[in-house]
Amino acid sequence: MATASKLPDSTRIHSVRQRLEGWRRTRASARAPIPAALWAAAVRLAQQHGLYRTARALRLDYGALKAHVERADRVDDVAGQPTFVELGPVMARQVNECVIELDAPRGTTRLRVSGVTVADLVALTRALGGSDA
Repeated sequence: MATASKLPDSTRIHSVRQRLEGWRRTRASARAPIPAALWAAAVRLAQQHGLYRTARALRLDYGALKAHVERADRVDDVAGQPTFVELGPVMARQVNECVIELDAPRGTTRLRVSGVTVADLVALTRALGGSDA
């Protein structure tokens, strides 16, 4: 069995190993699942020191530890993505002159407009194109 001295942070490894050993001695049955807090501590160590070395030091199944690390990485990726982005107000810019050309099955329509804002142009093209968006 690997010793704690083989890993750089031996006090943390020792602490987690002691917690695991205490749980193993007091668990209700031999097939009782390892508590989530212990898995989380093992995952943090594995992310820092590697799967194999951590699994050996903590006497955990390599495959189970790997699955927990991969699950934690996926959760971190999803959690790292913003779910809401606030955009500040956009100044309404006025367009001097432009031509809007819409191709439809019944033909092409050209409009020459001037003195409207970009937001008005978007609303106009949606209305002419039949889009509700």
